[in-house]
Amino acid sequence: GLNKHFGAQHVLRDIHCVVNKGEFISILGPSGCGKTTLLRSIIGLEVPTDGHIFHEDVEITTLRPDRRGFSIVFQDYALFPHMTLYDNVAYGLKLKQMPTAEIKERVMHTLELLKLDKAIKKYPSQLSGGMQQRAAIARSLVLGSDLLLLDEPFSALDAVVKVDLGEELKELQREFDITMIMVTHDQEEAFTLSDRIILMNRGSIVADATPRELYD
Repeated sequence: GLNKHFGAQHVLRDIHCVVNKGEFISILGPSGCGKTTLLRSIIGLEVPTDGHIFHEDVEITTLRPDRRGFSIVFQDYALFPHMTLYDNVAYGLKLKQMPTAEIKERVMHTLELLKLDKAIKKYPSQLSGGMQQRAAIARSLVLGSDLLLLDEPFSALDAVVKVDLGEELKELQREFDITMIMVTHDQEEAFTLSDRIILMNRGSIVADATPRELYD
């Protein structure tokens, strides 16, 4: 029953959906359909006008983002420019005051999976767009969150890099056994990667189905 108003604009209209543990869900739709607002509501950056959000039967509608145990990868990567790749990925673990040896082990394991272990001393400005996006994904995955949210993660990448990174993302999902929700307007991206697609238009969910069901 999620609704969101910005003044007179009704951005989310009576949204209801269930995401199962371990699923890869794409929220697909045209620009302005409300998909990013829904993503921001899930992570806590927007508070719904009314309705409720639950995580494992616990209501989290008004819970602070840092208390939800979720991670998000933004469209613009949001890496710290003054930190090396290693320090960017380790940042969240350092905030949790984990032992240095454990931080190193987790960070290096994640970077190896994302083929970034040879670039740990480089700064974001020295990395390609694809490597920066991998770094942003690594920084989220290393935290061991229950849910990873991705906001148009491949929109700035060229077609070849996009395909490669999409395949890697599916492998990482299996490796980390993590639930992922991705916002995209790219149909091919959604149909290739998703277990289920939530199709939105004008603030409403108009379909919720597997890629095969939706395609048919």
